[in-house]
Amino acid sequence: MDASVWVWIVVALVVVALVVLLLLTGKRRKVEQQRRDEVHRREAAEIRREAQAVELDARERDARAARARADAEQAQVKAERLRQEAERRTHEAEELREDVSRRTRHADQVDPGGPAADRIDHAADGRASDRPADPGPGHPRSGI
Repeated sequence: MDASVWVWIVVALVVVALVVLLLLTGKRRKVEQQRRDEVHRREAAEIRREAQAVELDARERDARAARARADAEQAQVKAERLRQEAERRTHEAEELREDVSRRTRHADQVDPGGPAADRIDHAADGRASDRPADPGPGHPRSGI
């Protein structure tokens, strides 16, 4: 056999070895790529679970914020009602005081010995006075 045949045989063996090598490394790369893809899928699934948990947390916080807004609105309504009630009661108290004052004045006018009787109308002798009459000896305003 001549040398050129041996060269072709060696070349053919090298080509076959390279093809086998490429097939084996390609298969290994494919297996490694599948492993990496599986790891990435697991990581993505974990990220999605975390995102869902964060979304639930955000929705829960939104619900709490809505409840807080509703509570604040309810407190404002209650405060307005209390303010109106306070105004009404203040008005009622003022009316009661006016009624007491009217009744007291009427009682003073009706009672012959009450405070109104001390205000002697001295129209007959020309002395009309809004001051009470002399309270008598020993009293600080008696003049004695």
